[in-house]
Amino acid sequence: MKIGWTAKLIVTLAAISGVCYGINYLVFKDIPYMLRLITLQVGFVPVSVVLITLWINRLISQRENKHRLQKLNIVIGNFFMELGTPLLDYLAAFDTSRDAISKMLSVTPSWSDQDFAAAKHMLQDHRYAIAAEPEDLEALRILLNSKRSFLLLVLENPNLLEREKFTDLLSAIAHLTEELARRTDLTRLGQADYKHIAVDIERAYALLLPVWLDYMKHIKNDYPYLYSLAVRINPFNPQAGPEVK
Repeated sequence: MKIGWTAKLIVTLAAISGVCYGINYLVFKDIPYMLRLITLQVGFVPVSVVLITLWINRLISQRENKHRLQKLNIVIGNFFMELGTPLLDYLAAFDTSRDAISKMLSVTPSWSDQDFAAAKHMLQDHRYAIAAEPEDLEALRILLNSKRSFLLLVLENPNLLEREKFTDLLSAIAHLTEELARRTDLTRLGQADYKHIAVDIERAYALLLPVWLDYMKHIKNDYPYLYSLAVRINPFNPQAGPEVK
């Protein structure tokens, strides 16, 4: 039977300990002292477990989680600068029920965390109604195809495991990209096929909105200059524009 490296390590350490205690006994012949020393060392083991395993490891884990979250926020920020924001413009234009949520999603510079939470809660009850003309679908296809390599690059990021909702969003966008790319002529879709595409659009749109709100909340707290531009180009604000007024 092959012995693993862990078993070999345990045997080696135990042998070293036995040799050290043997030398101690042969040289000093002080058995009571050795027993006291062993008792003290064994008694310190629980304290060592508490200090190292439960406390120090927890601090290290929290630090690593913070770094992973920072990296993930950078990935999400790049996603919205490269694809998320223009995609939201397209998908919001397809939602014929957009007026029902425009007021709640007209993010302003003075929004608080409670405002973002209320907007996300409101989205849970919103009923989407997707309608798009063939030329609109073609423009969406062009956008998604142009960002295909970027989308695949983001999907390969291991930090995405920390954000299930963001991963679901990317998967929905990738699926919509593939569905549109497979159609040779979007002006000749049958009614059933058109409804299928509308469902795919709605899925991506419904997943994008809450992630967008989380992103807006994040940059408001940490990057006010990014938030200023994001508010000015908000697709749910009828007076939106990049110019500072």
